[in-house]
Amino acid sequence: MESDTISARIELNSYANKVLAVLKAKYGLKDKSEAINKFAELYGNEFVEKEANEEYIKKMIEGVNEHLKKYKNRRMTSEELDALFEVNV
Repeated sequence: MESDTISARIELNSYANKVLAVLKAKYGLKDKSEAINKFAELYGNEFVEKEANEEYIKKMIEGVNEHLKKYKNRRMTSEELDALFEVNV
């Protein structure tokens, strides 16, 4: 579990409880807290963008620099950039 966790007492309706039970079983999670975190990981990006970590930013800069070395000032298309970073749109 992450070091910056927050404790919360929640009430679930029966449908939400079933969804969390299925997520828990599908991903082999130990409790419903992990199921809620997994749900947020899977679907949270639709509502809140994740912050880029330092490793990802370094990888992105390396990719752009490689492109500049290879193609000089030719602009990279959005599709080329997505392919370079394996983004599934």
